[in-house]
Amino acid sequence: MNWLELGGTAVALAMDAFAVAMCRGLEMKKLNVKHLLLIALMFGLFQALMPLIGWVVSVQFKKYIEPVDHWIAFALLVFIGVKMIAEAFKGDEDKKDSLNFKMLLLMSLATSIDALVVGITFVATETNVWIGCSVIGAVTFAISAFGVFLGNKVGNRCSSKAEIFGGAVLILIGLKILLEHLGMIAF
Repeated sequence: MNWLELGGTAVALAMDAFAVAMCRGLEMKKLNVKHLLLIALMFGLFQALMPLIGWVVSVQFKKYIEPVDHWIAFALLVFIGVKMIAEAFKGDEDKKDSLNFKMLLLMSLATSIDALVVGITFVATETNVWIGCSVIGAVTFAISAFGVFLGNKVGNRCSSKAEIFGGAVLILIGLKILLEHLGMIAF
């Protein structure tokens, strides 16, 4: 894999993390830089670790992971999306500017499952796994940080409607992943 292909792969992998990070930014009453950095770090870390795991397990476990990876991502994203929509109806007085670490772990995992397969391709393309994982992690960190920032700016203008939209986007991303793997749509 050359630098252009690796950069394109990193950006493509970061798009789900960007959308989820933006949704988290939508939920924030005010921009919390510490939370922005933690979200970006978690997404970047998971996106960097998953190709490494994929590279390690390579072809040996592909037949076990591939049949269910889309179902796992779908379930996690729908769960998070429905929870986000439900919280939108609670009203601003019930919202907190805290960061739920368990939810962040689930979001990080859900958005990085597709990166596992990229690690498997590192073997076939003879890509240096350390460089590949580092580029993917760094790009995801930067794009996720921007997503939180952008989501916060949009969310402050749109209030709970933005949260409902964000939750719907997560559900649609999960549905897209599922339908792609079932061969019903191609992107």
